[in-house]
Amino acid sequence: MPTYTHRCPVCGEFDQVRPMSAAAREAQCPDCGSHSSRIFGAPALRGVDPGLRRALDASGASADAPQVVSSVPGRSRRATPVTRDPRHARLPRP
Repeated sequence: MPTYTHRCPVCGEFDQVRPMSAAAREAQCPDCGSHSSRIFGAPALRGVDPGLRRALDASGASADAPQVVSSVPGRSRRATPVTRDPRHARLPRP
């Protein structure tokens, strides 16, 4: 069952485990018994793979401030080395 966070006007925030069918209802504060409204927070992302989390963070950061690059990433500025092996001369060319 999911955990919902509620805010009591007197006591503050508290968590309550309840079925999804009862998610829209107000809850009573366990300390003072007053009606408390549900508050919404960020989802729990603790179980996400660290690589996926880095990709999600980078994707979110690029929406506001994209990185500016001066060249294509992963390419070297050096020319492709030329081989001197005579067997390579017989290979088909594209």
